[in-house]
Amino acid sequence: MRVASDIGGTFTDLVAFDEETGELSLAKVPTTPDDLTRGVLETLDPARVEAARIRCFIHGTTLIINALTERRGARTGLLTTRGFRDVLEIGRANRPDIYNFSFRKPEPFVPRDLRLEVTERLDHKGEVLTPLDEDGVRRGVRALLDLGARAIAICLLHAYRNPVHERRAAEIARAEAPTVPVSVSSEITREWREYERTSTAALNAYVQPLADSYLNSLESSLTGRGAAGQALHVMQSSGGITTFPEARAAPIRLVESGPAGSVLGAVALGQLLGERDIISLDIGGTTAKSAVLPGGEARITTEYKVEWTPTSPGYPLMIPVVDIAEIGAGGGSIARIDEAGRLEVGPRSAGAVPGPACYGRGGEEPTATDANLLCGRINPAYFLGGSIPLDAQAARRAIRRIAAPCGVTEAEAARGILRLANATMETLLKRVTLRRGYDPREFALIAFGGGGSMHASALARSLRIRRVIIPVAPAHFSAWGMLMADVRADLVRTAMVRAEPSQTPALAALLRDIEPEISARVRRGGLDPSRISMHRFAELRYVGQEHTVKVPLPDGRLDSAALEEAIERFHVLHEQRYTFRLRTAVEIVSLHVAALGAVDRPRPARLERAPPDPAPARKGSRIVDFDELGILDSPLYERARLRPGMRVEGPAIVEEPAASTVLLPGDRLAVHEEGCLLLDIDVDAPSAR
Repeated sequence: MRVASDIGGTFTDLVAFDEETGELSLAKVPTTPDDLTRGVLETLDPARVEAARIRCFIHGTTLIINALTERRGARTGLLTTRGFRDVLEIGRANRPDIYNFSFRKPEPFVPRDLRLEVTERLDHKGEVLTPLDEDGVRRGVRALLDLGARAIAICLLHAYRNPVHERRAAEIARAEAPTVPVSVSSEITREWREYERTSTAALNAYVQPLADSYLNSLESSLTGRGAAGQALHVMQSSGGITTFPEARAAPIRLVESGPAGSVLGAVALGQLLGERDIISLDIGGTTAKSAVLPGGEARITTEYKVEWTPTSPGYPLMIPVVDIAEIGAGGGSIARIDEAGRLEVGPRSAGAVPGPACYGRGGEEPTATDANLLCGRINPAYFLGGSIPLDAQAARRAIRRIAAPCGVTEAEAARGILRLANATMETLLKRVTLRRGYDPREFALIAFGGGGSMHASALARSLRIRRVIIPVAPAHFSAWGMLMADVRADLVRTAMVRAEPSQTPALAALLRDIEPEISARVRRGGLDPSRISMHRFAELRYVGQEHTVKVPLPDGRLDSAALEEAIERFHVLHEQRYTFRLRTAVEIVSLHVAALGAVDRPRPARLERAPPDPAPARKGSRIVDFDELGILDSPLYERARLRPGMRVEGPAIVEEPAASTVLLPGDRLAVHEEGCLLLDIDVDAPSAR
């Protein structure tokens, strides 16, 4: 069996594919924040997974991002080059909210008394100017231990160019403190920029003890049930999987492991359906996430920031991450009246405990899920197949807390909550499309997560997107996407050379240096070398610019013709993203090589065709509030009984155990032969926000 497990803020999902029978089995249980491993184990039995039959287990977790945002990591010490103790404090001068006079820089994760200096110096070429003071390193490590450090980060100047001093300092630190994890910047990233490198190393050290404990616990639990240790993998933020030992060494690479799986699933589904240009939309219980995938390819960035907001610069991480935008708007997002009397929805969430008021677990604040329930878009007796009966009266009482101060009915308040939630999600979709030079009307929208299929049609109308795709088991789609993931390792090296023919030998030599190293990391999992492929990219910019644009490098030998092709791609992409191109010199800032080890991907079983009449799938009707489109008696359909060839016209609700698909009046639904729901949206009809 191939098994994928995804821990979200509200639910823990599992998807298992039986390679012998072709059967796909699903499970979903509330996330267990007190012990995340318990939630994972609780999904095995409902999905009929025998641990001894697991050939590949892939795990996505919110553990790392939650540890950072909730400040639950280890007390961390930093060793750095003399004179650079305050890099984390200084940060960058640029900030997103430049005219905010109340602005305060984010507090470093490593306090100043735990940031110590050592004597050493390399120049920008990586040549030694001042040898490493090894006794100074020993004194620094002992001082950090005396100050209570439980993890140590090492980041020395210009180690991205030559890691010789960092490696020796790490050897000394590990000898002096054998039980304390040591994070070395050059083992995580080989890109320039001292602040970003230091931040990455410090945050990796900060989460390493927690990640090590968690992965050990999960590995012990699964192997104790009969799973093989070499079958266990973790989803990385880059969209590839890696082994547990690799994940323990650099847990910061797991910061967006769950969302990365959903983007991979969208890419695979787009290929299956022949859709080249797609937008992924994942609406879960806590957040909504989106990525634009032109040409069916995910963009990988190394400019990720934890806790970035329009008013805060956040904390940079120089690791490969699938380029995903995220907002705090999901099913569990709490609605409230702020101090100015305005309605807000999110970013605070009811989470898994206590959850929305309608869950009947003690939640009293109104959420988007409560509003959808009151509007008739969720069947209270069929939530998670009926395993969690929803309390409509509890939802009504919660929404009354919004309705009463505003002088409106509960139904009007519910509509207002959904309008605002949709407006926030619409802003997210514009952020990944219009603000990056893409016209959303030219894309198909793949919507998933527990709430994606409920909100997709209204959002598509707002952006005039004509095609919406709802995958099989949308509420488990992130886990399903993990089954599509290849084994992956990335390495980025700063080059800083002019993009001109005279530099091609040096660039080709750097690629030859990178590729064996990155290939070896992929092969550590026992992968067949014949299934490993290399994908090469360059980050280019016009001379004098700060920002770069990543472009793919042509396959084969890097010669003058290949370099010219890359430069022309850069001009085209730069003009698309920034609306202009320049007749000036171009320079290559970094080279990025990704090694991918191909895995066998499960494919959904084909469904038999049926006549157009969907009557065999109909299960009754319900009054549904479609806001400005009216309160309408709408037919209900059971998704499992819909077949290719059947046609459904909105208004209608398509129900399945963990999701509901809302068809607005004018929408038309067809079923793909492999089970996806294909919605044709009437973009000329009134928008139903």
